[in-house]
Amino acid sequence: MTTDPSGTALLTDHYELTMVRAALGSGTAHRRAVFEMFARHLPSGRRYGVVAGTGRLLDALEQFRFRDDELAFLEQARIADGAALEFLRNYRFSGDIWGYAEGDCYFPGSPILVVEAPFAEAVVLETLALSIFNHDCAMASAASRMVTAAHGRPLVEMGSRRTHERSAIAAARAAYIAGFTTTSNLRAGYQYGVSTSGTSAHAFTLLHDGEKQAFAAQLDALGPGTTLLVDTYDVASAVRTAVELAGPDLGAIRIDSGDLAAVAREARAQLDSLGATKARIVLTGDLDEFSVAALAVEPVDGYGVGTSLVTGSGAPTAALVYKLVARADSEGPGPLRPMAKRSVGKPSRGGRKWAVRQLDETGSATVELVTDSEPKGGNGGRPLLQPLVRGGEIVGRESIATARARHRDAVFELPDHARQLSRGYPAIPTVFQPDRD
Repeated sequence: MTTDPSGTALLTDHYELTMVRAALGSGTAHRRAVFEMFARHLPSGRRYGVVAGTGRLLDALEQFRFRDDELAFLEQARIADGAALEFLRNYRFSGDIWGYAEGDCYFPGSPILVVEAPFAEAVVLETLALSIFNHDCAMASAASRMVTAAHGRPLVEMGSRRTHERSAIAAARAAYIAGFTTTSNLRAGYQYGVSTSGTSAHAFTLLHDGEKQAFAAQLDALGPGTTLLVDTYDVASAVRTAVELAGPDLGAIRIDSGDLAAVAREARAQLDSLGATKARIVLTGDLDEFSVAALAVEPVDGYGVGTSLVTGSGAPTAALVYKLVARADSEGPGPLRPMAKRSVGKPSRGGRKWAVRQLDETGSATVELVTDSEPKGGNGGRPLLQPLVRGGEIVGRESIATARARHRDAVFELPDHARQLSRGYPAIPTVFQPDRD
């Protein structure tokens, strides 16, 4: 894993440093505080969300240092001075962070990230945490639905050209956690170890004097197991040429346009008649979970998804918020007082929270139970908040392979209707005990 040498401290909003400056002046900056990240609702019709971005947040937290040139900018712009500049110069997160494990599912009100630290240390992480989790959770949630729709057929993430270059890397990572097989994004392979794949575009065919020359060049470079793009001109003619050159060991063909269902059926029949019975058919071309589901009955072996994946398939943000839910009345280890917003349409629930996913006798999830005390013995279910940072030290880093396996198990744990693509309510209810509302 590589890191960004430019650091992460200025990946934040102006008002966070304004609050630090004012809190230092009022003597409240070092009061212990608890911030909580949660979603008030899921995107319309979705049954569950997927936690992704935890590993990226931990990496970013390690780099959260204000450099001399950044401090000079803040001073020149009159954003910070005096005590605020000194605080930022020496900033090192010293608090504790808990979170839902990456790859797990979440529901409205789930406290998926809990940050406990002096106010000034915690508040400056708001934008960084929200930007990472709002993006990655949205991508992983969309990807999970696509994986469900594919019914075990492999999916390739190929949306890099449809989003910001850095967002593309994060989207590829999130998609892999949610069950995609590979990505076309090489940086995601280099930085996170996600498996990569790719063969050729229509430009490669157009570069040559004909499909025969283009296919021959690709087969010579990559071998007969490669995937040949067959819809540049006429699919039937291209399939015939592909089998003629590669023989029965042709790996796969890719179809990127037209009536994908009908063309796939015709191509399958043609491949079989030519003896290439093991050649796979991969479909691409503005697919989403609904079109993937509609193709389930067709002779298709895999899909490539781009635009819909990197835009969250209509939900490009997870609508997560980061709210102060408890604070001390003074510096030191005193008790924490629950705090809550009462804003119309934007309320929050005060108090430090813990969460347990309750299961029935078959192991199926029934309730997301959120309480104000740490669960003892699981409270009849699976505790959800895991330690990520203790005393400023990262303790919860894990591989994306672990997160990927966890997601598979977490979705399997949900009731069957959670995997339906039709509009509906969250798969399980979120119950707060005690209910302070």
